[in-house]
Amino acid sequence: QVHSVESGGGSVQAGGSLTLSCVVSGYKYSSFCMAWYRQAPGKKREVVAAIDGEGEITVADSLKGRVTIARDFAQNNLTLQMNSLELGDTGTYYCAADVGCFTVIDGATKGDYWGQGTQVTVSS
Repeated sequence: QVHSVESGGGSVQAGGSLTLSCVVSGYKYSSFCMAWYRQAPGKKREVVAAIDGEGEITVADSLKGRVTIARDFAQNNLTLQMNSLELGDTGTYYCAADVGCFTVIDGATKGDYWGQGTQVTVSS
């Protein structure tokens, strides 16, 4: 069973930065995609960024230039550095892993994954 633990969230002022971390365990495939997604109250889940088994990265158009996703392949750790945070970035951030990025992105959008998430609150 795949298990993810997210951390690093907090409360910051607009314009600030945060780095989120995630550890994934229990995945049986040697190569898989990892991704960050978020959900704010009253809004749909949104995939923030994903990185596949070869290191190819996909970032949501609305967040390009403000987020950096990185992955430690040996430890199955995933980080998300977020800069120039905006009020609209407030939400709970989750990470997920699956066989390919298309599967992760589709599954995250549909709510197929579960995790405790880490809360990010941006204030003015």
